[in-house]
Amino acid sequence: MPQLPDSEYIFPNPIQHDPDGHGLICIGGDLKPATLFEAYSHGLFPWFNEGEPICWWSPEPRCIIRPQDYHPSKSLLRTMKKHDYKITINHAFEQVIRRCALPRQYADDTWISEDIIQSYCQMFTLGYGYSIEVWADQEKLVGGLYGLHIGHGCFGESMFSKATDVSKMAFFTLILIGREQNLPWIDCQLVNDHLMSLGASTISREDYLKSLQDVIKRPSIDWKSYQDSVFSSKEVALNQQLLKK
Repeated sequence: MPQLPDSEYIFPNPIQHDPDGHGLICIGGDLKPATLFEAYSHGLFPWFNEGEPICWWSPEPRCIIRPQDYHPSKSLLRTMKKHDYKITINHAFEQVIRRCALPRQYADDTWISEDIIQSYCQMFTLGYGYSIEVWADQEKLVGGLYGLHIGHGCFGESMFSKATDVSKMAFFTLILIGREQNLPWIDCQLVNDHLMSLGASTISREDYLKSLQDVIKRPSIDWKSYQDSVFSSKEVALNQQLLKK
């Protein structure tokens, strides 16, 4: 994995600079890979609308999901067995992030601007990004998610779905990777009803930041174990594992 240069910015301690817990820590900077690496390493992430200055957040509380605690719903497993989608890892990062940036039924605006897309694609090229794709066939991408990773830290960003439950299939696949790689948590950032329905929980910002400093120092997640394979949603639902054990 390439060594990034030092960031031009030193991010403030979120607890010291946000005693009231509003979550917005600082404004400005850029989206260069070194800046993103520094921010995520200190518990911050960018979230802002196009045309606004870059806003860096560290929410209180933090939303996470512990892979060992997740249990897929019976309806999800039925759908995975019925349709037998194909699932891949890191095969179409840019396609996934661009699909995530499209307007949703409940909102026309998106925070995933072209600048965000280009910056996160750079992170992926440098080995710090991941994507999970769900295909109806080899040509039709119907769902997926993407995020960043540093060491043993896995940070979820966004997901999209063009068919029933396919984003949940991608999420379940990420959970299985988390289990097989012994991740203590997957960072979901902000609390929302959808994530909570999938089994997410919250921890204090202080506890998250303490845990973060431990996990990012561990060896990197072994994504290469998955990247050359195409997984059957039916087999994943039946076995609830990806790697052969």
